[in-house]
Amino acid sequence: MTGSIVFDPLLPWIFIGALAAIAAAGILVALLRGLRGWGLRGLAALVLIAALAQPSLQDEDRAPLSDIVLLLEDRSASQQLADRADVTSDAIDALAAELAARPNTEIRRIRVGDGAGDQGTQLMTALNEALAEEPSGRVAGIIAASDGRLHDIERAPDLPAPLHLLMTGREEDWDRRLIVRNAPAFAILDESFTLTLRIEDTGAAPGTRNVPLDISVDGQPPQTFTLPVGEDIDLPITLPHGGLNVIQFTTPEAEGELTDRNNSALVQVNGVRDRLRVLLVSGEPHAGGRTWRNLLKSDSSVDLVHFTILRPPEKQDGVPVNELSLIAFPTRELFLEKIEDFDLIIFDRYKRRGILPAIYLDNVRNYVEEGGAVLISAGPDFASADSLYRSPLGEIVPGAPTARVLEEPYRPVVTDLGDRHPVTAGLTGEETWGRWLRQIEVEAEASGKVLMEGVGDRPLLVLDRVGEGRVALMASDQAWLWSRGYEGGGPQLELLRRLAHWMMKEPELEEETLFAEASGQTMRIIRRTLEDGVGPVTVTRPDGTTEDIALEEIAPGRFEALYDGPEIGLYRLAEGEQEAVIGLGPAAPREFEETIATAALMAPVIDAMRGGALRLADGLPRIREVGSGRPAAGRGWIGITPRDAYETLSVRNVPLLPAWLTLLLASGLILGAWLREGRR
Repeated sequence: MTGSIVFDPLLPWIFIGALAAIAAAGILVALLRGLRGWGLRGLAALVLIAALAQPSLQDEDRAPLSDIVLLLEDRSASQQLADRADVTSDAIDALAAELAARPNTEIRRIRVGDGAGDQGTQLMTALNEALAEEPSGRVAGIIAASDGRLHDIERAPDLPAPLHLLMTGREEDWDRRLIVRNAPAFAILDESFTLTLRIEDTGAAPGTRNVPLDISVDGQPPQTFTLPVGEDIDLPITLPHGGLNVIQFTTPEAEGELTDRNNSALVQVNGVRDRLRVLLVSGEPHAGGRTWRNLLKSDSSVDLVHFTILRPPEKQDGVPVNELSLIAFPTRELFLEKIEDFDLIIFDRYKRRGILPAIYLDNVRNYVEEGGAVLISAGPDFASADSLYRSPLGEIVPGAPTARVLEEPYRPVVTDLGDRHPVTAGLTGEETWGRWLRQIEVEAEASGKVLMEGVGDRPLLVLDRVGEGRVALMASDQAWLWSRGYEGGGPQLELLRRLAHWMMKEPELEEETLFAEASGQTMRIIRRTLEDGVGPVTVTRPDGTTEDIALEEIAPGRFEALYDGPEIGLYRLAEGEQEAVIGLGPAAPREFEETIATAALMAPVIDAMRGGALRLADGLPRIREVGSGRPAAGRGWIGITPRDAYETLSVRNVPLLPAWLTLLLASGLILGAWLREGRR
């Protein structure tokens, strides 16, 4: 029970003050005139003014509230190193027991783990949430058992009480970590890019000058190099192939270091071609002669060299050579000296006209067998005696002409095999496609893959692999009708683009492939095949254990499965002869980037309320009570601030000047002043 005087004025205080001033002026005038009742007049005025202020005695019935101490228990990944987890548990249990034995004290234990994804230790976030649930007027202290390696210091709250850090870890701790900088998401094939590597020792390191570093590409046997410690090293890298390249850097675990989790880094870089060089050789001009040119020129990544054979050498019309505006076809330079510079050669309605001797076409065949690509867009010339099939190229062309040219409307149709092949997969809507008007009858070779058919189910688009290279035959010169929108048109641009890029060996258009797409710790395993089914994919985890994952067919020729990786690192995938590697998680987990315990990150928050940072290796500190604003930590002790909080159960107000008493006093004093100043 407590009491205090409170006021509930009948008028605003400014009016009461004005009345008091007027009364004081009147008393002063009475005093100056020598009136003997001025004192009684002043007392009467005082009683009336006090009555306007309505003073009353307020009695409160209060119940004291206990103090609250927050105990933050850091259970993040870096706290699992060495003996930190056990030290943290022992310290928190001992502090909880000591605080529970104190009178009028409650404890709130808050467990702090790793943030979602790779956010690291969210200690301040947990503290914010805990303070939001407690009355700030009751929080007497905050104690955190942690290594001090938090990753959300920017979310530090305004503290109502001192914060103390009890650090895990020891003075002699040290750690080595591998840092990779400047890692691009994409890089150009056959051009080197620079990665900056640094091997860094922190803490009480032994002072090693040089350490070995293993570098492995796509899980292949590593190459070992020796790098100095504490220096930035620029390492030139040239990607071995297009698509995803997984490069792993590893330095062996050293004796006595805290962890080897940060001794390894994964860098995943997609290899892309800088420029794709295409040679387009057009024969007799026709309505669709610019189809291929327009397609290739619209792709900024393609360098196109285009020649049209307008004047065969046998043509004799008497025009002087010096009056011809046409340039000579550089056959020797293109088909002998620089043929290897091209990624794709396209023959568009070309026939043998004496321009390219057999030796040049034989060189084209060798170019394909050694990894090049040739695409033949056939017109009536392909069915003639001058057909390219009747040259050295005939050995690799996937379809043999029968000499028939079918001049009738038909609608191209994707075959069952074409539904599975990435060049034509998903090109739906054949029933709405416009018709073509001509087809060259060919008989597909046994090794050829027929993706589209035309008149009477005859082969229209045939692909084949020859040696290391690829060959395609389009048995019609009518694709341009789609681009003109004839009878509604069709997917001409997408079809020809896919066809050209498949021939140039773009990884996303491989028909037999196994790859994975990562999102955090989850990977989507994708197997593309022309077969009717596939077996399970064997996943080899970073620790060497394996697991078989069954795939589900989600589209013709495309099988997928989702897999959650239990740990960060390099995963190997295998199904039949197909293999792939992928890295899950960040290049180096955030929790293990820096592992040496420190109070530097939390120092601004600790100093704000004069808290302290002590190392648990020096023993558990004593707990004292300290006043608000005074130092709350010292050698071997930490302090909590009692808040003396209470809950008001009831309030009772008793007026100091009841109305009847006010009237009686004022009347008596006024009457006394009148009698004092009267004749009697």
